[in-house]
Amino acid sequence: MTILITGASRGIGRALYDVYSAMGTDVIGTCRKEIPATGRWIAFDAADPASASGLAEDLDGAPLDLLVCNAGVYLDKGQDLHTGYPAAMWAETFAVNVTGVFLTVQALLPNLRAAAGGKIAIISSQMASQERAPGGSYIYRASKAAALNLGRNLAADLAPDGIAVGIYHPGWVQTDMGGEQAAITATESALGLRQRFDALGLSTTGCFETWDGRTHPF
Repeated sequence: MTILITGASRGIGRALYDVYSAMGTDVIGTCRKEIPATGRWIAFDAADPASASGLAEDLDGAPLDLLVCNAGVYLDKGQDLHTGYPAAMWAETFAVNVTGVFLTVQALLPNLRAAAGGKIAIISSQMASQERAPGGSYIYRASKAAALNLGRNLAADLAPDGIAVGIYHPGWVQTDMGGEQAAITATESALGLRQRFDALGLSTTGCFETWDGRTHPF
């Protein structure tokens, strides 16, 4: 079994990488900057369209059982509605959180098809939900809602290929993004997400679930 996790050098991505590595799984991590000294890593920048095709070249047609689209940014935390949210911030966020996800999936479809039942896991957020809309963080919320919509539509188009797609809220996690006061550790999130990925199949494709197995409101 081979798994590729984008944005795996820290936070939830790193915890997922470590969980799968401890199981003896062939896991590939991507990162933008320094390549870790141990493990299997590929340099990748989700905001750079050329980077996705580079991933495909590195894999060279090898089967990919699970693609975890985890790389993401949250740039607009604390922005003011009246003076904040500049256009450049919108563009950068969507380049990573939405376009980057799509281009990665698109580039690695041959690898997922080669696995005969490959899976795609998109890490979105509870902030994608249109039912839970308390205001603020407009850019991040919009990008994660777009990632959720993207995953739902990919699920429909890829079902005939036998490829299942799940979208997940990883929890409020103690990372640089989530903060020290968050409810769970990155390892707790990763262990729960691994169970969700294991359970994902064509009968549940298009699901929007929490890290601990609950159906999340759209």
